[in-house]
Amino acid sequence: MQYIDAFNHFFPKALWERIQSLEGAGKDIGKRMQGVPCIYDLDTRFRVMDEFENYTQIISLGMPPLEAMGDGQTALDLARIGNDGQAELVSKYPDRFAGFVAALPMDTPEAAAREAERSFTELGANGVQIHSNVNGAPLDEERFFQIFEVCAKHGKPVLLHPSRNASMPDYATETKSKYEIWWTFGWPYETSAAMARLVFSGFMDRLPELKVVAHHMGAMVPFFEGRVGPGWDQLGKRTSDEDLTLVLKRLKKRPLDYFKDFYADTAVFGSKAATLCGLEFYGSDRVLFASDSPFDPEKGPGYIRDTLRILNSLDLSKEDMEKICFRNAEALFGLKG
Repeated sequence: MQYIDAFNHFFPKALWERIQSLEGAGKDIGKRMQGVPCIYDLDTRFRVMDEFENYTQIISLGMPPLEAMGDGQTALDLARIGNDGQAELVSKYPDRFAGFVAALPMDTPEAAAREAERSFTELGANGVQIHSNVNGAPLDEERFFQIFEVCAKHGKPVLLHPSRNASMPDYATETKSKYEIWWTFGWPYETSAAMARLVFSGFMDRLPELKVVAHHMGAMVPFFEGRVGPGWDQLGKRTSDEDLTLVLKRLKKRPLDYFKDFYADTAVFGSKAATLCGLEFYGSDRVLFASDSPFDPEKGPGYIRDTLRILNSLDLSKEDMEKICFRNAEALFGLKG
């Protein structure tokens, strides 16, 4: 069986060295990056990959988002260094890296749209990675539409990655999130909220060809199918200060149908229950094998191994396994079969 790991992270050398001088490099989630050599050291990365046969990766940058480490020109410089570096890795090691998704300086949308265009036309990027908010701003702000528009025009997917930190408290009476709740429960919420904003804002109707991969098996959406489906069919009945029934009338489809249009990946930290739930919701045509490597206790191979073990334990047909393991990725990212 061939395996294309569709969602995992690596920092090219030039970018890794550049961000060490930035404040965000060692703060919160950045601290996590510093302790994982597999995310920036090629030799370590290759040793991990060598444990698996017929295995390649679609690479993307790790956290934090570029705009969280510097605004304006700094974020743009980081994006260009990162995208050039990823393109070079794909070109130099095609048997290791099947493709890459570009990073964008999202705090300057016009520059981000231009960088997406450059990445697609000059570097051969297979998609873009966008985080669930831009320094706290929702993705459905009109200024960001042009970025999604570029992706839809080129037929390239958006890989939606959660982003949230301890500065967002769990309760209104507190000033920060405790016990890393901001990550454990906050990240799935972030992804789900971003998906909802893309749906209800009308972005998905305006760009019907847009393809979005929601990291970590679509986050909360599959488990809360009843709320997303029959629950949101009642949109507006719980709100008294505005008429949200007008939103339902404006949408071209039932809310649940939009959420079914997203793609999802198998990066669920080795959870069979989450894998089954996501596959039941999205189906084998919209799920891609992904490990979120190298973020696990074994610095890389653990979640790859666990994810493959779970997939191989399921009662799936050969056709469905091939779709999940590599065919969906080939089609979505425009790879040669």
